[in-house]
Parts: sequence; C-alpha cells; structure tokens
Amino acid sequence: MHPAGPVDNGEVPHPEPPLTRRAAAPAAVTRRARQRRARRLRTAFTAIVGAALVLGGTTALSAAIGGPVVDQGDALEGVGYSVSAPLVTALPVPQQPTATPEPAASPTAAAGDLCSTDAVRSALDGGTDAEVIAAVGGGEAFRAAVAGDGAACLDTADAERIWVVVNKRHPLDPIDYWPVPQAQAADVPRTSGGHMRADVAEALSRLAAAALDEGAGSVGVNSGFRSYDRQVSTYDGYVGSLGRDRADLTSARPGHSEHQTGLAVDVVACTPGCGGIEAFAGTAQADWVAENAWRFGFVTRYEDGATDVTGYEWEPWHLRFIGVDLAKTYRDGGFHSLEAFFGLEPAPDYVD
Repeated sequence: MHPAGPVDNGEVPHPEPPLTRRAAAPAAVTRRARQRRARRLRTAFTAIVGAALVLGGTTALSAAIGGPVVDQGDALEGVGYSVSAPLVTALPVPQQPTATPEPAASPTAAAGDLCSTDAVRSALDGGTDAEVIAAVGGGEAFRAAVAGDGAACLDTADAERIWVVVNKRHPLDPIDYWPVPQAQAADVPRTSGGHMRADVAEALSRLAAAALDEGAGSVGVNSGFRSYDRQVSTYDGYVGSLGRDRADLTSARPGHSEHQTGLAVDVVACTPGCGGIEAFAGTAQADWVAENAWRFGFVTRYEDGATDVTGYEWEPWHLRFIGVDLAKTYRDGGFHSLEAFFGLEPAPDYVD
C-alpha cells in the first residue's frame, strides 16, 4: 500500500496585527526607560503571535482531518471520562508506508507446483492413470492443470497415458509406438481381431453389458488397435479410393492414428448380427452410446460439426477411452473435442 498523500490543512490563520508604539511617548520617560518598555512589548508580541499560530493551526488541522471540531469533554464522556478543560489535539503522525503485498500465485505456478507434490509424484511413479488424476484433485482439476500449460508432468504427448492427444498436429512419439499389454473385450462380438489396451478392453466389456441390460441392444467391435504398419496400408487404401484430400478427412496418416495408442475402438450395432461402421448412426446402440459412453470412460472423439478442430468428419462409432473421471468432466463441461478439453490448438490439417 502506498502512503496517503499530504493532508490539505487549509490556510493557517494569520496572527493578530503587531502592536504599534504610541504616537508620542511622554516627555518624562527617559531613553533607558523607553528601551526597557520596548523589550517588554516585543516579548508580549512574540507570545501573542505564538499562541495564535498554535491554536489557529491546531483548529485548522483538526477540522481538515477529522471533520467538525467537537467538544473534547462531550466526546470522551461516552467512554466513561469527563474532561472540564479543552484538550490539546496532537498533530497526526504521518503513516509509514507498508510493505507491498506479494502477488498471488498464478494458475501456471500453482500447476507447476503440483508436479512436485508427494502424492502426484508417487502416483506418476507407480500408480495407475486414475490414481494420478485423483492425486491432482479429480477430473476438472486435472483438465485445468493441463489446459493451464503449467504442469509439465501431465504431458499430453505421453503415449503411455490415457490423456495422450494424437492428431494431425501431434504425432505419436515414438512414431511406431506399440501398447502393451493388450486384450480383447470379453463377451463382446467382434468383426475383426479387436485387440486394445487391457484397461480399455475391460471398460468396453462393461459398456456392452450395460447396453444390453438397459435395452439398447448388442454393441460389437469393428476395429481396435492398429500398428504403424497396418495404418500404412489402411491409409493408402483410402487414398487410392478417395484421393488424398478426402482420405485425410476419414483416415489418419501413419503415426497420427488414435488406433495405434490402443485407446480407440470402432463399435458397431450387432442386433441382429453385426453391421458396418457406416451403418452405426441412427441405431438404438448409437443413441445409447452417445448418452452413456462417458459412464465407462469413453467419449465420441470425432463429433458432428467439429471438423475444423479435429480434422475429421463425424464418426459416431469412434470411441476414445480417457477414463471415467476425465470422461465425466468432458461431458459435464460440454466439450466436443480433446483439443478444446485440454486447451490445445485446433488440428484441422497436417503441418507438413
């Protein structure tokens, strides 16, 4: 806090006009007597001037600082004192400047600090992804820390983590990443091999069971993990049939595919029998998945109307696993892309 500016005390009243000598001193007064009388007059004049300055200045200062001058006796009676004579008001002592307060920690600094906390470090070193998110403070706290760009330990480029973001601007590192362990979702129909990360397979089994229990019908797997080499052939096939520009809206270039992380799965409706991915939209299973996938840790990665952010056309069948905590935060926050969710730049096209 800076000290207050100087107090405006008004003008200090001028002293009374000086006394003058008599126009004509009596003739009987000797020169020495006149000198003694002059000294006495000067002394009296000085006392009068001093008193006028003190009383006038004090009154002016009191009025300027504290408002109307009040009777000191009346003012103190309210607290149990009685004063019969006016008190002399002391001049105010200038207030010394106080130390400037330290600025509050910025969100970036706070996010950076959480990476050094014991709970977060311990979870990162030996815990599950869900335990890391819990140590940070839950789904929204985690999202805010990543979006705030101050938590380097929560890296969206880490392919081993469920919060990895792979798109046209952010390829996998390493480019030929291969997730382990892998598994197939138990009791879920498949139209292909359908392998994926083990935790994703377990979550998909629960999703498919709930869809059946809640009357939506059977949900099956069309495609799960794809290796780098498999994506080369998949992408080349789309380029051959659609051309490069159209293929880029439908299929990821090798090293840029979410399927390579083992966290993505293409689902199909399987009542009766399993159809293709293009037939998924508009089915009871598709409607149920759109409303309930978050309960099992999945989000629809490529939504309708988000192509300018994700770089891909609508794929209601393409589910991406991010864990229940983050999926709930994604849904509650009304997000439509992982790019927006984690505060990343849109990725509508490739940079090379």
